[in-house]
Amino acid sequence: MNVNGTPYRTIWLADDGWSVEIIDQTRLPHHFATTRLTTVVEAAHAIKAMLVRGAPLIGATAAYGLALALRDDPGDASLVAAHDQLLTTRPTAVNLRWALQRVRQAVAGQPLDRRMAVAYREAAAIADEDVAICRSIGDHGFGVIQAIHAGLVPGRPVNILTHCNAGWLATVDWGTALAPIYVAHGHGLPVHVWVDETRPRNQGASLTAWELNSHGVPHTVVVDNAGGHLMQHGLVDVCIVGTDRTTATGDVCNKIGTYLKALAARDNGVPFYVALPSPTIDWTLRDGVAEIPIEQRDPCEVTHIAGRDETGRVCTIQLVPHGSPAANFGFDVTPARLVTGLITERGVCAATPDGLAGLFPDQRSVAA
Repeated sequence: MNVNGTPYRTIWLADDGWSVEIIDQTRLPHHFATTRLTTVVEAAHAIKAMLVRGAPLIGATAAYGLALALRDDPGDASLVAAHDQLLTTRPTAVNLRWALQRVRQAVAGQPLDRRMAVAYREAAAIADEDVAICRSIGDHGFGVIQAIHAGLVPGRPVNILTHCNAGWLATVDWGTALAPIYVAHGHGLPVHVWVDETRPRNQGASLTAWELNSHGVPHTVVVDNAGGHLMQHGLVDVCIVGTDRTTATGDVCNKIGTYLKALAARDNGVPFYVALPSPTIDWTLRDGVAEIPIEQRDPCEVTHIAGRDETGRVCTIQLVPHGSPAANFGFDVTPARLVTGLITERGVCAATPDGLAGLFPDQRSVAA
């Protein structure tokens, strides 16, 4: 995607050919800045502190983190230690575990002097594949938006509500939930996006709005609690969100507040779609509410907020009374029964075991 006319991915190799550069998402939307990762410790910090976030990008960053570790020490002990360190950074997104296993399997059995090169090659492949997957999600999701547009009054845009940031900043490029919107916009189909602010970290107001604004997509930022009101008044034609982990039965785990949007959508007859790359599917799980671990983050993300004051200075302020405790659950699970369909790189399917197995028959034995 483009930033001020310059094409960017969210992660790439630096000019030196070995260090890894990322967009520091904690600086957005007020400052666009990149930072360089040179060690596995720095890669782990980037994931845990959310300099990078979004399940696909977390996976790609972890893959490069293993490569950085093997550059310093290609031995078995180094590989295991780096794997374990990265695995503990974010517990909910399954892409993290998937990417680490993939790189670890690729280097297994390789001589020590080849491990680093193999790890870098595998990390690059994971990044490139994610771009292709997300573009394909965009194409399939465009069909969903086209069908909705065909039923509207001519000239009226499709009003799409999304939650959190599932755009190109959450992936290597294109995004998941936003990819169909970018494809539709590129084809000249009129769209308008309702952007949930997405407390507590405001990934909608800060990241999704920044992306859409940079790309020229019409949008409006709303508070998280406005979604139900908008749906009651016919102002939302479809909801499209992303997911950090999806079960083999179609339950989806996404940023906290997604479940409430799905309930409002069901009550008002609004289609509710989830866009996901296949590495986000955890074929070993069947009950998302019972089995998906929900990350609990620093309460300061709830009690404090960062923004730019009237002088242009970015500062952090406290929102709650001194001494009031806060809880910060990062995700919730939307049961499959509330999901209209899953938009994947292989097509759109029902959020059911048969629907997923129909698109991914190669995973049927794992999901059984």
